[in-house]
Amino acid sequence: MFPSSLRFLLQASLILLICSSSRVFGFAPSQKSPLRTSLFAKSDPLTLFSPCKINLFLRIIRKRPDNYHDLASLFQAVGFGDTLTLSTTDDKDEFTCNMPGVPTDSTNLVIRALELMRQKTGKQVYFKADLQKSVPAQAGLGGGSANAATAMWGANELMGEPASLEEMIEWSAELGSDITFFLSKGTAYCTGRGEIMTPIDPPLPAGAKLSIVKPDLGLSTPMVFKALDYDQLSKEDPQMLLDTFLKNGVVETDDKYYINDLEQPAFDCLPELKALKEELLKVKGFDHVMMSGSGTSIFCIGEPDDKEGFMKEFDSRDGVSVFNAEFITRNDGCWFEKP
Repeated sequence: MFPSSLRFLLQASLILLICSSSRVFGFAPSQKSPLRTSLFAKSDPLTLFSPCKINLFLRIIRKRPDNYHDLASLFQAVGFGDTLTLSTTDDKDEFTCNMPGVPTDSTNLVIRALELMRQKTGKQVYFKADLQKSVPAQAGLGGGSANAATAMWGANELMGEPASLEEMIEWSAELGSDITFFLSKGTAYCTGRGEIMTPIDPPLPAGAKLSIVKPDLGLSTPMVFKALDYDQLSKEDPQMLLDTFLKNGVVETDDKYYINDLEQPAFDCLPELKALKEELLKVKGFDHVMMSGSGTSIFCIGEPDDKEGFMKEFDSRDGVSVFNAEFITRNDGCWFEKP
C-alpha cells in the first residue's frame, strides 16, 4: 500500500492526465467534479478585458404585454472597453471603480453578477473587484452588461469552473438583456429582449476597423423607447438582414441594410445627434455610419482617409470623444483580449 500523501499525488496526477487527454481525444471531465473545482481554480488576482459592442442592425419587432420590446439584432464585440480585476477575499464582496457616478453598492451589475454566481453554484467565494472604466454610460455600447458578463466569467475561473458556459448563458438572462451576448465568441444574433442568443460561429472576422464617436450628451433607454414612433419602424425581415450580413460581410453589405429602429426616436430627442451623424457620413473613408443601440454613440465602419484630420476635427471638439477600435473575437475556453 502507498502512504496516503503519495496516493493523493497519484490521484491528482491521474486527474491531470485525464483532463489533458480530453483536449486531445475530445471528451471532458464533468464540470461539476469537486476534484476539477479544486485542481483547476485560477490563481488570483485575475485581470480581464471587458469589451463593448455595437449593433450592426437593430429591429424593434413589437411591444410586449410586460412593456418590454421584442427585438432582433446582430451584435458584434469590439476592442474598446474596460478592465476588471478580481481576487478572492474573506467574507464579503468589495467593489471599487475609477469612474465617478458609478454605483459601488449592491445595485452594480458586477456585484449582482458575483452574487448570482454564488447563488447558482453554491460556492461561497467572495471577491474584491476593481473596475477601470473607459466606456461611457448611455452610449448604446453595452458597457455595464459587458462588466457583468466579465465578472461571471472571472468568478467562475476563480471558483474552479464549477459552471459550464451553457449554464452561465442561461443564468445571465436574470441580470439583464445584453449580458448574454458577451458570453458568445464575439458575434451573435439576439432576439427576445436581447437575452435569446444565437451564436454566429465562426464569428465575423476580427480586425475590421471602426471609429466610435460619442457626444457627451446621453439618452436613457426608456426615454428613447418612449419617443418611438411605431409607424416608422422598418419593415425589413430580420432574418434577411442577418443572411445578408453573413453572406456579404460588414463592408460589402449595402447601407440600406444598416438599420437601427431606435435612431428615429433618439434623433427626435437629440437633434444634435442627427446632425453629428450627417457630418460623419461626409467623412471620406468610412463605409457605413450608424448609431449603436439606443445611443448616443455613432459607429463608423472603416478608417478615414485623413485620420489625423478626422481626429483633429472630431476628437478635439468640445463635448465629443472618438474611440478607434476593431472587431474582436475569442477562442473556446478563453476570454476576450484587448487588441
